Amino acid sequence: MNTDRKRILFADDDPEIREVVRILLEHEGFEVIEACNGKEAVEKADNRVDLIILDIMMPGKSGILACLDIRKKLTVPILFLTARTQDSDKALGFSAGGDDYLAKPFSYTELVARVKAMLRRCYVYQGGAAGGEKTAVIRIKDMSIDRDSREVRLEGEEVLLTDLEYRILLLMAENRGKIFTIQNIYESVWEEPYYYTSNNTVMVHIRNLRKKLEKDPKNPKYLVNVWGKGYRIE
Repeated sequence: MNTDRKRILFADDDPEIREVVRILLEHEGFEVIEACNGKEAVEKADNRVDLIILDIMMPGKSGILACLDIRKKLTVPILFLTARTQDSDKALGFSAGGDDYLAKPFSYTELVARVKAMLRRCYVYQGGAAGGEKTAVIRIKDMSIDRDSREVRLEGEEVLLTDLEYRILLLMAENRGKIFTIQNIYESVWEEPYYYTSNNTVMVHIRNLRKKLEKDPKNPKYLVNVWGKGYRIE
């Protein structure tokens, strides 16, 4: 992948980890901005950043709280680093707006591979890989999805979605009426082999989408459950 000097913001309170990761990512051709805590990460996060890596356990403002604040202004991919790997911790990270999760201790090869995969998924989609034959704007009830600008509007008001939320929505909107199993969604959006543990990841993102799109998330009119089968957009 040609990184084109993609800019990565990395927040961790351990200066040794920051230095090693910075050297590693710079060797791969990335530009790295460092932050020593969650507060600094929020301050340095702007629209010039292409991806953010947040350690969860930081003093003062945790990675989770930093992610919540960053999501108020940015939709760039966010990768969490953490020593806590229980499903409940992962769900908390995804609910805050995180896109992926890497457990400590991690191999540097795995970190680089994860960063490149996240950037590839995000920017190939942004680059308009869908092709010129498709209609630029999809309209479903009171919702519109603009493929060119990646802008989603509900009753005329813009809805800010993370990259993965947008891709899940676009996948189902482009195939309106088709039932997608959790495995279908995971393999299509994450572009990785499906494992049973991926269920919770997908379900948290679906729940986040519903909170943003549905007036009553418990009785959705866009992202509908098909019991025992999966989800679809009607």
